[in-house]
Amino acid sequence: MGKNLIQQRRGKGSIFRAPSFRYVGKVGIRSISNTKAKILDIIHCPGHSGPLIELMYEDKQKGYIIAPEGVKVGEFIHIGEEAQIKSGNIIQLKNIPEGTLIYNIEVKPGDGGKLVRAAGTFAKVVSKLPDRIVVELPSKKQKYFNPKCRAIIGVVAGGGKLEKPLLKAGNAYYKMRAKNRRWPKVSGTSMNAVAHPFGGSRSSHKGKINIAPRNAPPGRKVGKLRPKKTGRKKIRIKINKK
Repeated sequence: MGKNLIQQRRGKGSIFRAPSFRYVGKVGIRSISNTKAKILDIIHCPGHSGPLIELMYEDKQKGYIIAPEGVKVGEFIHIGEEAQIKSGNIIQLKNIPEGTLIYNIEVKPGDGGKLVRAAGTFAKVVSKLPDRIVVELPSKKQKYFNPKCRAIIGVVAGGGKLEKPLLKAGNAYYKMRAKNRRWPKVSGTSMNAVAHPFGGSRSSHKGKINIAPRNAPPGRKVGKLRPKKTGRKKIRIKINKK
């Protein structure tokens, strides 16, 4: 009698949930303009690859945004149309010159920023049209944005984190465990027979058909997918009747 595959056991409410209780809090741009905020501290959050900065706004409320390169504690971040093109300032795309490096871009005006948030990443404003702004993403793909969408000037800090080698598998394990990611990934043929349909220690070549059933549930479709047509192809010869 077998058990569910690892793909089937991963779901809502299981042990595979992200440890969000250890995260600092919501990170994004507040829906305010023409104001400034003071940088109180530069902190680390296990839910983000880059560092965060803690801000104190003029209305005495605190917030968090992803830290850019070159900022320090005690400086001010300006938000709005009057802000200069300086690392850390938050400006609408229509007011950002072409060729400027940006990150934490809003997909819709006021959503706080959704794109380009990983450590060391940045996007570039390519061109400006009356009704849309063309931005080149880190993948070199160009995307159109609403001119009222906001972004942060600069490059996300922490870009050199991958230069330090992990050296051993134990460090990689704790790196993945911080975000509760499944690691290492093991192939089905390397598992025991009780853990996977392709498992077993008799040989690497399993003596069973590895085509998933046509009506298999999600997670069970491992191996080859069932073809639409089976059997030998019949060749029909047309005979011209006179």
